[in-house]
Amino acid sequence: MFHLLVVDDEKEVGTFLSRLFTMKGYKVHVVNSGNDFYAIDFEQQHYDAAMIDLKLPDCDGLSLLQHLKLKQPRCKALIMTGYSTVMTAVRAMKLGASDYMEKPFIDIEVLEKQLENLLNENTASNQHFIQRMAKDSGLIIGGSILMKELTEMAFKVAQKSVNVLIEGETGTGKEVLSRFIHSASPRNREPFIAINCGAISESLLESELFGHEKGAFTGATQMRKGFFEVAGNGTLFLDEIADASPAIQVKLLRVLETREFMRVGNSGTLRTNARLVAATNENLQQAVENNKFREDLFYRLNVVTLEIPALRDRKEDIPLLVEHLVERHGQPDVTFSQESIEKLQLYDWPGNIRELSNVVMRTLTLADHEQEITADDIVLPTQVISSKKCSATDPHLPENHLEEWRKKLIADFNENDELTLENILLEIKQLETTIGKELVLQTLQKTYGNRNEAAKRLQISMRKLRYILNEKNHSGQ
Repeated sequence: MFHLLVVDDEKEVGTFLSRLFTMKGYKVHVVNSGNDFYAIDFEQQHYDAAMIDLKLPDCDGLSLLQHLKLKQPRCKALIMTGYSTVMTAVRAMKLGASDYMEKPFIDIEVLEKQLENLLNENTASNQHFIQRMAKDSGLIIGGSILMKELTEMAFKVAQKSVNVLIEGETGTGKEVLSRFIHSASPRNREPFIAINCGAISESLLESELFGHEKGAFTGATQMRKGFFEVAGNGTLFLDEIADASPAIQVKLLRVLETREFMRVGNSGTLRTNARLVAATNENLQQAVENNKFREDLFYRLNVVTLEIPALRDRKEDIPLLVEHLVERHGQPDVTFSQESIEKLQLYDWPGNIRELSNVVMRTLTLADHEQEITADDIVLPTQVISSKKCSATDPHLPENHLEEWRKKLIADFNENDELTLENILLEIKQLETTIGKELVLQTLQKTYGNRNEAAKRLQISMRKLRYILNEKNHSGQ
């Protein structure tokens, strides 16, 4: 017999749930306040599951959840919430809740099935299922706790019809995570449509999203359905949502609020049931504060936020990632030596998994060895190799390098009577040039060779950037 705890300040709800699950063979204990909850002797009373309302007059449901998980970690918690507090319910899941149910309960059979699934869930088999589904989607979890927690949360969220915002640096695999969410959701038999908002002009993006009628604009030779229409009951993934123009943001807001849209050139209203998953490598909250992104759209998108960690924060996953990339390249018999893996783990990967993929593919293509890749086969930009003394994530060179150079110059001056101040200043000038070039090269790594973007980040002119990179050609100026 399962023991169920119900915490709800509405006595009618508590009575209903008690009768419902007692008839199902459960032993049900109902409390109507936070005070009654804290009066329970959790040392004597064991519960298999708890249904906790987030809104209580004398207590915060999240506090009750944390207390319960502290006293009885294995107790499965089902959060009960109104639609307006779904974001809080997601926070509850991060604190240990197994699932949530929106109130009022529309389908009692769904509620019964939801609780039954929680109680009969085998954690080990569930983990195996998530691992397998993630790999099928191209999402490699590896051994890092960060990725395991992210994937578990994404799996839970996938079951709900809520919008998801994925944040993460360029190349971390935001689209891959969105495909995993789609695959793990009840919508997995419906279409998955992906579009990059930053790669398409405003006028074309509107047509791509909402469709257009024949003759709506020059070149519109026939009617075309937009991605919201094509996605139907599936998932629409909008990458680089921060790059959407203000006009597009307004139209997206209307779709999210009403589920309605119009094709370009037509005043007729169409409806969509597509789930929206948006992604960005920018801080949308900061973009809102800088008036670059609509606040109301941000809150519509930000029901659930999942942040993908950078590869430098999950280097323990590199061996498994490499193995996956080798298999994807069609060379499953090729292995990377331990030394080659260690070399890859010393690098901080500003381009994240996308950069790792490029390095692995290039290495497999150019390596002389047929079976084992050695450390010598791998070519990495040495200026951003990690060490115990420096970090490639810093926007500028570590201070300890400058300190080492300062000590060296002073020592040289003290030990060499023939070394003049003019020589020292000349060497300092050379060091400044070296530092400047290394900073530019680091920034170019992060911007994938985009010199305009690199100059913008370094706050220098393009002429100055070219001068630093080609100082020999400008030495006579």
